[in-house]
Amino acid sequence: MDTTTLMHERETFQVRGAVFEVYRAMGAGFLEAVYQECLGLEFAARSIPFRAKPLLKLEYKGVDLHATYSPDFICYEAVVVELKAVREIAPEHRAQLLNYLKATGLNVGLLVNFGGSGRAAVERLVV
Repeated sequence: MDTTTLMHERETFQVRGAVFEVYRAMGAGFLEAVYQECLGLEFAARSIPFRAKPLLKLEYKGVDLHATYSPDFICYEAVVVELKAVREIAPEHRAQLLNYLKATGLNVGLLVNFGGSGRAAVERLVV
């Protein structure tokens, strides 16, 4: 792959467009669950393939764990999307997304914050 090309660039561009549309329509101040429902509707309207709250099985040394992870969305079976509605993104939010990437085996994640100052923010994490 050309080093100037971003991994899953088209897919993340489409997801970001949906995120910004939800923020444009709803604004700030809602709980994360509201933004998640709206974003699911926006993904469907834009024909963005997604799974909402998929259960991710974890294992330890080949043994399945009872504990599971559940990211907010997996889009295009390639991009993990994790939503927040907080004043600012904290290191533990990034760590959570990185753990989701590890659990899924995917390489690209978007950390979306609907609760920041004046606009939705999207951070792209790649492993």
